[in-house]
Amino acid sequence: MSKGPRDYLNEFINGLQDVGISNEKHLGAFMNLLGTTYEDGALDTKTKELISVAIAAYNRCEYCIAFHVYKALESGATREEIMEAAMVAVAFGGGPSMAYSSTLLKASIDEFENDFK
Repeated sequence: MSKGPRDYLNEFINGLQDVGISNEKHLGAFMNLLGTTYEDGALDTKTKELISVAIAAYNRCEYCIAFHVYKALESGATREEIMEAAMVAVAFGGGPSMAYSSTLLKASIDEFENDFK
């Protein structure tokens, strides 16, 4: 892995800020969608983040994996819950999803887990 999980997370957050400079309206709309989507509703935020972890692993999006593992941990998800969500992605995505789950996703848990203890 050339970048670590925190590198992906920071690059994504900084990139959003940069995009917001020239595309404030678009970024605001995107952030409003995220805020609305991840509010507690019929599903709580933790469950939504676990779904997002699985989708990120299925889609093999490095930035999404790092971000949503961080947010899942922040919302109270355990290592076991995050890995189980990732295994759902593997059931659909096969080898590529397993490759991302056993490398970057696991490394993201290792990196961020202590941030929330």
